[in-house]
Order: sequence, then C-alpha cells, then structure tokens
Amino acid sequence: MARWVLIVTLGAVIFTSACGTTAPDAGASLDPKAGATAGAPPQPGAAASKATVAQAHPAAAKAAAIGPVYRDVTIPTGTALTLKLTTAVASDTSRVEDPVSAELIDALTIDGRAVLPAGATVTGTVTDADASGRVKGRALVAFRFTALRSGDDRYDVETVPVSRLAPATKGEDAAKIGIGAGTGAVVGAILGGKKGAAEGAAVGGGAGTGVVLATKGREVRLAPGADVTTQLTAPLTVRVRVS
Repeated sequence: MARWVLIVTLGAVIFTSACGTTAPDAGASLDPKAGATAGAPPQPGAAASKATVAQAHPAAAKAAAIGPVYRDVTIPTGTALTLKLTTAVASDTSRVEDPVSAELIDALTIDGRAVLPAGATVTGTVTDADASGRVKGRALVAFRFTALRSGDDRYDVETVPVSRLAPATKGEDAAKIGIGAGTGAVVGAILGGKKGAAEGAAVGGGAGTGVVLATKGREVRLAPGADVTTQLTAPLTVRVRVS
C-alpha cells in the first residue's frame, strides 16, 4: 500500500512540473538568424529614409526633383562693364574685323544680387585701326563688343565702342625742328600737309626738320590684361539662378 502511495505522489509531482512550463510565445521568431521578434517593426531601408526626408522637408524635396530654378533679370541701358582684355589690339598691327575678347573684372550686381559673375567673357571685333603716319595722322584703334557669355549662356549685347587715340606730338616736333613755341602755326601747317609751309619750315628749321618728316608718331598698343570700360547701349536680359 505504501508503495502505491509513493508512485501516485511521484506522478502528481511530475504532472505539476510539466504544466508549469509555458510554450514559446506565438509572436516570437523561431528563426535564430532573425535577431528580433516577428512582431518588431522592420528597420527602414534607403527608400524609407528618402520618404521620411521628403515628408519632413517637402519644399526641399520638390526643388531637388525639378532641378535648379532661374529667373530673368534685365540689366539697364547705360550700365558700365569694367573689363580686362584677353587679346591684344594695336593701331599698327590690328585690322578691321579682327576678333577682340575681354572678361569682367568684378561681378555685376543688380539690387544686391550678382547677375553676371567675375570672369564672364565678352567678345567683339576691331572697328577701326590706323597706324601713325609721317608728318600727319595720329594713330587710332577702336573696337566694339557684341556678345557676352556667362556659364553656358550666350547673349547678344550692344555696347559703346572703345577707342584709343595716340597723343599729339606737335610740341616734340617743334623742339626737334629747333623753333620756338610761338611758331606753332608753322608746325601746324606742316602737320596739315601744306606743301608751301613745309618747304619754308625746312629752310628755316635746319636738319631737325628732316627728322620730324621721317619719323612716325606714336602707336596705340593695348596688351592682354589692359583695363577698358564700356557701357550697354541697350538693355540686356540674362538668366540668373535663384536656387
């Protein structure tokens, strides 16, 4: 009898221990590689991250989608363009229609906003070139800019011609001839090409006259890097990036 009581008691203990053990949670992952329960939210990937950024900053997302934004700005007539030549021009070597180019020294601003950057290029052609002559004729070179390039944009422009005239040398000629300043009219007649005045001066002036008649005046030469200024003679509308 005691033996049956012991067997029943042991069976009851084993049954009670089995009932106290809980089954695995139905929400838990059975995959050991998962590292998290199946009920946990998934980690956001690249697409989810972009979507989150777009929701937080809709304006920035829209701008990125449509690309840069530009607006047209009109530069008024009379605006000065301060330039630095990138090609050489000279009264004795340049010819009409020779190309000329320059670039903006400083950015051009309208209402505090830069509308043309420093380094924007302008191009044009020589419109006049006269070398210095003997006895008469002062050297002259002139050119005009007709196009402007800023980045990938090119514009036609209308500008005031730029010209340079060689300085007069009448005073130097008078000193070479050896006559006084009071006889400047004679030198003027020589420079005007009047044959009689020239012959008379040659008689009274001595050997110095021959030097003046054989010597050409000064030339006008502008090397790359020379500063020049022109102005717009018509409005110029350019495209400016605003974002």
